Amino acid sequence: MPKPGPLHIGADGWVDGMRRHPSPNIDARPAGMPIDLIVLHNISLPPAQSATDFGSDDVLNFFTNTLDCDAHPYFDQLRGVRVSAHFFVRRTGECVQFAPCDARAWHAGASDFFGRTRCNDFSVGIEIEGTDDQPFTPEQYAATASLVRAICAAYPIAAIAGHSDIAPGRKTDPGPCFDWAHLRKLGGFNAALFPYQRAP
Repeated sequence: MPKPGPLHIGADGWVDGMRRHPSPNIDARPAGMPIDLIVLHNISLPPAQSATDFGSDDVLNFFTNTLDCDAHPYFDQLRGVRVSAHFFVRRTGECVQFAPCDARAWHAGASDFFGRTRCNDFSVGIEIEGTDDQPFTPEQYAATASLVRAICAAYPIAAIAGHSDIAPGRKTDPGPCFDWAHLRKLGGFNAALFPYQRAP
């Protein structure tokens, strides 16, 4: 099977040909704000205990305010929570887009990138299906690398960070199982794009 070509982000901020699942949990970025940061997260609903627990549509439903909060005890704490991300990378490598990159998705929360607060204003959020304590799949690394390349081609991205980097003490994702060096090598990315991984 031939490998798919590179991803392309259109003028409307949507990736050409990617599955769209629009979220209402977005708004406008501040006028003139450059989009120069990519934030990587992990998510699993309910929290996966094993590799067989992934694959439901609960994350998609959560980001579109259609999650049945009575379906699982864990979901009770999510009632009324309104969040989203720009992208979701499933264990299979399939990518789903919730918001155009030009819009502000609600993924980072209270955050600080080297003194710049409100990271949602200037970042693109990528949620990767997984947990802090389980390895991610080769398909996810390949899809994430391809997605990051496309975002970097479309916007003046200066850095890539984890949610734990910009919200330390509050967030731990994408977690210790995420192989930053592998992503960097796979995508051929310059080490300067990963300031937290270079920090002592």
